[in-house]
Amino acid sequence: MRSWGARPDCFVSDEPLYAHYLSAIDEVKRCEHPVYDEVMRSQPTDWREVAALLTGPIPNGKSIWYQKMMSHHLTEGMGRDWIAGLSNCFLIRDPAAMITSFIKIIDNPTPEDLGLPQQVELFEWLRKGKGTTPVVIDSRDVLVDPAGMLTKVCERVGVPFDEAMLGWEPGTREEDGVWAPHWYSSVYGSTGFAPYEPKQERVPERLAGVLEACRDLYDQLAAHKL
Repeated sequence: MRSWGARPDCFVSDEPLYAHYLSAIDEVKRCEHPVYDEVMRSQPTDWREVAALLTGPIPNGKSIWYQKMMSHHLTEGMGRDWIAGLSNCFLIRDPAAMITSFIKIIDNPTPEDLGLPQQVELFEWLRKGKGTTPVVIDSRDVLVDPAGMLTKVCERVGVPFDEAMLGWEPGTREEDGVWAPHWYSSVYGSTGFAPYEPKQERVPERLAGVLEACRDLYDQLAAHKL
């Protein structure tokens, strides 16, 4: 998100379906999310309203609209047709690294909380419906070769690569969601892509089944990565 936001031709939206997602889950799970009341006040909760906005004119006279989505925000009753009109890119991450990061905020996630089942479902729906394979990017590969991977992504979505994507000023952004102080601490201090370093943290034994399920789903997507 910081990388695309560094482009002068790009408008950024940060998780615009978060409030809708929170409105659709039970109260116990909702309360696990930091500042959930503020999130629900900051965005529309009707996915139709959000979809109409996201498929409308690009704000501020920009020519590119980067929309950072979380696949677990795609609730069961939400229509999908509007998504087919977007240039969809799937960002994946090693499940062990993802889980050990996620549980710093939410302690006992399911695979659905982490979004892998929904990500695979959407990937296959788009692949079948459009007859082409959506872009899949592994976060590790981006850190190993930021310029190379971002150039490939830009080529696939039909926009020119911009060197501005490789660096940015630290700190907050106007587009950051109200949840940012709880999730973006490392992002605030960043000025570019840090070198890749394997995470040393281990997934707790209580989440071994979650890790196994997510690993299988991750492998399905990783088979198609750039």
